[in-house]
Amino acid sequence: MASSDVQIDARAYRAAADWHAAWLVGMGLCAAFWPAPPYTDLNLALTAAAAPGLAGQLLRWRRGWWAKSMVIAAWPLGVAVALGLSGGLTGPLTVLALAPAAAMTALDGRKFIALGVALTLASIAVVALADSVGLNDTLVAAGPWLPLAVTAIEAVGLAAALQLARAHASERVAARTEEADGLRSLLDAGPSLMLRLDAAGMIREVFCGAPEDWDVDLAGRPFDGLADEAGRAATREALDVMHRTGSASVAFAPPLAPDRYFEVELRGIGRGEGLAVVRDASRQRAHEAALVQAKADAEAVALTKSRFLANMSHELRTPLNAIIGFSDIMRSKLFGPLSERYAEYAGLIHESGGHLLDLINDVLDMSKIEADRFSLSLEPFDAREAVSSALRLVRVQADTARIGLRGALPPQPLEVTADRRAIKQIVLNLVSNSLKFTPTGGQVNVVAREKGGELEIIVADTGVGIAPADLERLGKPYEQAGGADQRAQGTGLGLSLVRAFAELHGGVMVIRSVLGEGTAVSVRLPVLDLQARTPEPPATPEPPPRLAVAGDNVIAFNPHR
Repeated sequence: MASSDVQIDARAYRAAADWHAAWLVGMGLCAAFWPAPPYTDLNLALTAAAAPGLAGQLLRWRRGWWAKSMVIAAWPLGVAVALGLSGGLTGPLTVLALAPAAAMTALDGRKFIALGVALTLASIAVVALADSVGLNDTLVAAGPWLPLAVTAIEAVGLAAALQLARAHASERVAARTEEADGLRSLLDAGPSLMLRLDAAGMIREVFCGAPEDWDVDLAGRPFDGLADEAGRAATREALDVMHRTGSASVAFAPPLAPDRYFEVELRGIGRGEGLAVVRDASRQRAHEAALVQAKADAEAVALTKSRFLANMSHELRTPLNAIIGFSDIMRSKLFGPLSERYAEYAGLIHESGGHLLDLINDVLDMSKIEADRFSLSLEPFDAREAVSSALRLVRVQADTARIGLRGALPPQPLEVTADRRAIKQIVLNLVSNSLKFTPTGGQVNVVAREKGGELEIIVADTGVGIAPADLERLGKPYEQAGGADQRAQGTGLGLSLVRAFAELHGGVMVIRSVLGEGTAVSVRLPVLDLQARTPEPPATPEPPPRLAVAGDNVIAFNPHR
């Protein structure tokens, strides 16, 4: 119940209690001073007529149906007793039979008038029944003034009750009007257009005004007429869904502005009617379209870049190979002696050219992969050969950095059908990364083995490890970890190429690391040729290499000795 209704009810209860107090005073004065003895029955009759006024004082402290019920029951009882003691329907107090109607009018306005009439008739019927059996055959003489006084009191009471009923009704109407106006003002100030629809889908009320692209007067129009031709069928279907389930949603463009876009939420509100909340989603739709277009543009730019670099493979490699070849001739002094300084310069040129060629090869390989132009050259071979070849290439680098480099390969062949260069590149990139992040005196270990019918390559080191925040980024192109000096040694493509080569073979790459303790990268590839394997000769099995584990993270490789 609204607060205004509570306040109105409280005032109505107090007014009804005041009316009953006035009735109590008026009839009580008559009982006390008029008529004088020996008419004691008449005094008692007036006292019984005043009793309902005393019962009405209960309304000052208690509210609710039980308090009203007590007052309602007091009126026919008091009137019946008063008429019975004063000679019945032929006595001087016959007019009291109308008192319940006046009391019910004061109690709750027009709602209880019918009840008051019923109580009046009930009182008359009870007294008439008593008259018919001779219970009220005593003639009571009171003179003409007492009936006139009682009639006057009752007339004033009825007039006051009617005035109270009218005041309460006006007050309730005013409160309802004020609440309705406040609610309409609130709806009109809302950000969305709201429409009240009847059971046939016609617009009956409009709140918050129509968008500028629509007609101002929407009341009386069919709701599906607000949509363009393409959206009308969907709008009618949404109305049907709302009638069945109580809610629905639909979106459409207005016929006069096809570039606009509106989203509508439908809710059933009873009696087949509905409420439609219309939200202008044009900006949101345009923003989403702009984001989609921006994403497409960015992807197109990235694809164009990748295709450009892939197409530049020959133009970049040819002159660089010439530089490396000529510097190698000069360093080898094939055409005669060179001074020590020139020989040193030739060696630096050859070394720098080789490093640059490696970087260019990584960039070009990644560009081809991103442009979907990289194709695997599958062939059968022993994976141990590719791993051993890669280890020989980085042996000098490991010895120079005074880092232990060990490989653990099985005695039997690992026959695979894969891209030999990709397998070799996987090992080279992983070992190079481990050497880069492992301090002097550390250890890098490489394992190639069969596991679960797949080729597994593991490279584990005792280096600085990778922070969790960096671990989430690694494996994406051009993402690097470590300090500035370590980032300067590469392009951030090593791990991304390993992951790309693994995925091209249908495999996966997993990185496990603990900061300050080490990193282990495992690559599993479903490339083993199980039919080409030869049975292993019986021999005393050598314990397999072991990986030291801390929690869920592999941190270092400890080979069996």
